[in-house]
Amino acid sequence: MKRKPLHVIVMMIAVLLTAAFAGQAMAQQKTTQIAYVEWSCATASANVVKAVLEEKMNYKVELIPVSAAAMWQALATGDVDAITTAWLPTTHQHYYEKLKDDVEKLGHNLVGTRIGLVVPTYVTIDSIGEMNAHADKFDGQITGIDPGAGIMSKTEEAIEKYNLTDMELMESSGAMMTAVLQDKINKKDWVVVTGWTPHWKFGKWDLKYLDDPKGVYGGDEYIDTVVRKGLKEDKPDLYAFLNNFKWTPADIQTVMAWNQEKDMNPEKSAKKWVNENPDKVAVWLPK
Repeated sequence: MKRKPLHVIVMMIAVLLTAAFAGQAMAQQKTTQIAYVEWSCATASANVVKAVLEEKMNYKVELIPVSAAAMWQALATGDVDAITTAWLPTTHQHYYEKLKDDVEKLGHNLVGTRIGLVVPTYVTIDSIGEMNAHADKFDGQITGIDPGAGIMSKTEEAIEKYNLTDMELMESSGAMMTAVLQDKINKKDWVVVTGWTPHWKFGKWDLKYLDDPKGVYGGDEYIDTVVRKGLKEDKPDLYAFLNNFKWTPADIQTVMAWNQEKDMNPEKSAKKWVNENPDKVAVWLPK
């Protein structure tokens, strides 16, 4: 039998070793599913988490955009590993109270958030209680977002508590809400929308929250990271990272603003932020 030349044998060994290492790397790659609501803030945080996990921790991350109700339900049933957009103690409190025995709250990843009714600063009223008297200027409408959002149920409560009989809450989406806002501002028309901080709209337009003396929308809120039961045992490195994940309103506002730029998208913005903030990211990584 004719022997193969030495260089051919070396090449075959190299190919086999490369295939073995590649197979080992693929076997070592871990997976996770993270649910989020398609709000601008939630989109920013979910994509930053994805970027870190994929670039620094060898995870393959599936982001799952859903309604708020579906997000919490998927977490409670273990269909996803985590959410990074639990608005508490007001907006998502009813979901948390219902499902708290089936999830684990890791604490705040962002503090200094807020929800309420928002108008352009040229609108001459300052309180929710004044809206009924000027309902015609608002066309009798409060422009909301998706019907499953906590801020929508809070706004329905506000309509009742402030007796806003001449105002109707209109369901839409985050994108539609900002489109309506832009159109009305361009015309200098009065408009009121469901709003929250952080959101890029506050950097683009001069806006203000209407005072809420009855406290329907609560005070300052925070955003928590919440994970499924058993994650600490199943994926301790993922659990440790999510437990460490914390950033500031300035951080998230930067990513949200980039997402509005013409040549950017949430994934590119997240990778850019991660690459430009190595010291902050290093603190999040498991020790």
